[in-house]
Amino acid sequence: MDLLQSYGDDMDDDQQLQEPLRNPSSTAYDHSSPDSSPIRISLPTKSAAPKVDDTALALTVAGANRALTKPLDPTQRVVAYNPTYDQLWAPIYGPAHPYAKDGLAQGMRNHKLGFVENAAIEPFVFDEQYNTFHKFGYAADPSASEGNNYVGDLDKLKETDGISVYNIPQHEQKKRKIEKKKEREEDGEGDDDVVDGTEVENPASEAWLLKNRKSPWAGKKEGLQGELTEDQKKYADEYSKKKEEEKSGNREKGEVVTDKSTFHGKEEKDYQGRSWIAPPKDAKASNDHCYIPKRLVHTWSGHTKGVSAIRFFPKHGHLILSAGMDTKVKIWDVFNSGKCMRTYIGHSKAVRDIWFCNDGTKFLTAGYDKNIKYWDTETGQVISAFSTGKVPYVVRLNPDEDKQNVLLAGMSDKKIVQWDMNTGQITQEYDQHLGAVNTITFVDNNRRFVTSSDDKSLRVWEFGIPVVIKYISEPHMHSMPSISLHPNTNWLAAQSLDNQILIYSTRERFQLNKKKRFAGHIAAGYACQVNFSPDGRFVMSGDGEGKCWFWDWKSCKVFRTLKCHEGVCIGCEWHPLEQSKVATCGWDGLIKYWD
Repeated sequence: MDLLQSYGDDMDDDQQLQEPLRNPSSTAYDHSSPDSSPIRISLPTKSAAPKVDDTALALTVAGANRALTKPLDPTQRVVAYNPTYDQLWAPIYGPAHPYAKDGLAQGMRNHKLGFVENAAIEPFVFDEQYNTFHKFGYAADPSASEGNNYVGDLDKLKETDGISVYNIPQHEQKKRKIEKKKEREEDGEGDDDVVDGTEVENPASEAWLLKNRKSPWAGKKEGLQGELTEDQKKYADEYSKKKEEEKSGNREKGEVVTDKSTFHGKEEKDYQGRSWIAPPKDAKASNDHCYIPKRLVHTWSGHTKGVSAIRFFPKHGHLILSAGMDTKVKIWDVFNSGKCMRTYIGHSKAVRDIWFCNDGTKFLTAGYDKNIKYWDTETGQVISAFSTGKVPYVVRLNPDEDKQNVLLAGMSDKKIVQWDMNTGQITQEYDQHLGAVNTITFVDNNRRFVTSSDDKSLRVWEFGIPVVIKYISEPHMHSMPSISLHPNTNWLAAQSLDNQILIYSTRERFQLNKKKRFAGHIAAGYACQVNFSPDGRFVMSGDGEGKCWFWDWKSCKVFRTLKCHEGVCIGCEWHPLEQSKVATCGWDGLIKYWD
């Protein structure tokens, strides 16, 4: 504090020394005044600039917020103020505008007719009042309070009862339209026939169409259409052809082949009158425990080319059906003679897939000739044929007993097509896949089905509804050309083309079971069939080297490998009753039976 006091004393001495320099008229400097300013030397001010009329600047500073925008007089020789750019370049006005009498009013305008205030009014209401004013001479005043809220011609307002251009009475509209019609007739533009006014006003009448022939609803009465281009003609022909096919119920057909069948057995009925496809009465399951086969029991050879699929007769397995790449389908005896019982010839190209109905009396075949055929197993007659003009890769019947007439086929054009075989009509198309459809597997008590495709995805559908309820696609997934359902119906085994078999749950979420994975075989590039033993203890699959692999379901370990075929072992089926017997087929044209 002492130092501060001494510093203040020193400041007093300095001020006393500087006192003679101050203005003699100034009073003593007060340290206690908060508004005091530092000491300055007062000198008179001088300006070298000429005097200028600063009226406009003064008006702006004073808050007038308006500028002089009056244009300069071209005859004026001296300007006593600094004009703005707008003033210098403003056009030369003639007589003064009534709303711009002086410069101040001129400066306030924001419209070509003066100053317009912004009003909160809807565009439609504004247009209505604007057009009403120009039509009748009056309009509603949005700024008026209760009472007289109209401006303009009030006499016209009373005469027309305050209508606007948008709510002219109906009788007035009709009256005007009839007057216009009469005017056109007088000018020679009308028709020769006298048209009733009510007909003119009725949109359903011909008179109204003629009157409004320029409108979008006037139909195609505007004259002849020009010549079609080549592309338009081509498209029109294709479209008409497609419509005719859909109308008749016949789409593009596959190749036409004469259907025939040859029976190779001794007799089609035995001494008791039973058919040759009737199952033996003593065909029963020997035990409930399955064993992996060890040795070859029998070989069926009759196909001149590879065998693409085999199917045991449902529930009994006393017959086995085979689809050959030599365009033929054959059925073989398993229990007795072991010979070929019947040959079915009805395709012109290799047969891709086969499928029995529930009782085995009929079966489906799908060939590369784009045909699907429904055969009678016993007689060899074709009951019906179906085609969409595309190659069917897989055919299935709905497993429900009351839906055995429903056929589903996965096609090469990415669709799953559903037919009603009783009528021959397509009842549904499931079109979501991005590649050819390879498999169709029914799950969840046949209410849903799972499909796989070349687009490397699985899709789950509700039967009859063409909407995907579950879509499974991962970056690591490969195409799955074969899928089989576990006997307990809780799991799906999918043959993946990265040489492994993946397991998916059939529950609500259809999740991949990462703990179960069967590998070791080489199946990449081939649609080798995967299958289960009837008791669900074993998984089996063919591979590209002619082997048949068996894995344990619980441990996922390889149990046994059989060298079955030369080339690819494409199909394998476990016998439904004899639990230790398995049939395999390959591209060497052989079907082998193992025990």
